[in-house]
Amino acid sequence: MSVTWAYLYEHPDTDPVADRTEIDRAGQRTILVPVADSAAAPGIAAGLAEEGAALIELCGGFSLEAAAAVRAAAPAHVAIGHVVFSAESVRAAAAYSEAASS
Repeated sequence: MSVTWAYLYEHPDTDPVADRTEIDRAGQRTILVPVADSAAAPGIAAGLAEEGAALIELCGGFSLEAAAAVRAAAPAHVAIGHVVFSAESVRAAAAYSEAASS
C-alpha cells in the first residue's frame, strides 16, 4: 500500500489531467498537478482526495482565499498545506508574481 500526496501549482494554459506528473515508488505516490487558474483548484483537490491523496500541498502563489476554498472542498481527513515565503523572499516572490502575470 502506498501513501499518496499531491502538489497543486498554477501554470497558465495547462490541463490538470493531461499535464499532471505522477511518481510511484518505495511506498509513496506523488502527484504534481498544474492548474490554469486557482478557481479550478477546489474541484481538483476533491478529485485527488477521491484518488486517495492524504495530503494536498498548495504552491505559495495561491492566495489565502484560494487555499481556504481548497480546504472547504476537500474532506476533513485530508491534510491541506499551503507553502509560504520567508520574509526575506517576499520581494522576490512579488517580482516573480508580477512577471508571471504579465
